[in-house]
Amino acid sequence: QLGFIQKAAKSEKNILILGETGTGKNLTARKIHELSNRWNKPFVAINCANIPEELFEAELFGYLRGAFTGAIRDKLGLVEVAKDGTIFFDEIGDLTLHLQAKILRIIEERELRRIGDTIIRKIYARFIFATNRNLQEEVKRGRFRKDLYYRINVIRFFIPPLKERKEDIPLLINHMLEKFRKEGESKQEIHQSALLRLMAYSFPGNIRELENIIERACLLAEGKNIREKDLKFD
Repeated sequence: QLGFIQKAAKSEKNILILGETGTGKNLTARKIHELSNRWNKPFVAINCANIPEELFEAELFGYLRGAFTGAIRDKLGLVEVAKDGTIFFDEIGDLTLHLQAKILRIIEERELRRIGDTIIRKIYARFIFATNRNLQEEVKRGRFRKDLYYRINVIRFFIPPLKERKEDIPLLINHMLEKFRKEGESKQEIHQSALLRLMAYSFPGNIRELENIIERACLLAEGKNIREKDLKFD
């Protein structure tokens, strides 16, 4: 998979990352950005599921002071903040058809206009998208625009659930423990008995669940090793 990511990173084509919740779609998007020619430019992640529909355009495109009630100053939108870096639209499948049309216009025309403004501004960022939904099925049911689907589905990358790539578990655990050490939260290592227990688990919550388990174990562990008794599953 790393080889595919490296090839995709060098391309300027739109990328669609598919996978269950918690499989690491955000991390994959960041890695693509880091390996691209835009590595020293901004990486702006936009979670489409977390922004209320009535605020979506203001957050994305920005606005001028006085454009609407409460607009007391000019504000840059997230798309402009990205400049010529990378814009990552996470959970793109959660957008309404109305907002999908707005995203399609950005991709096709590569320009935007702040709310209350008359100036058209060019967009130079590259786009990465992600979803845990089956977009082909969403298109059939009329919940996702076919034209947008074909625009974002140029390079498609599927991340399997963690239960289908158990060989990644030791690497992920070491990465997490190293991160906790750098943050000063933990100095533990994983004991073989705990590792074997984790390798036998199905991880319905994928990488996100694994990280929660390891973080809890670091708090519960006595001594330098995380043992099987320290593992608390959801």
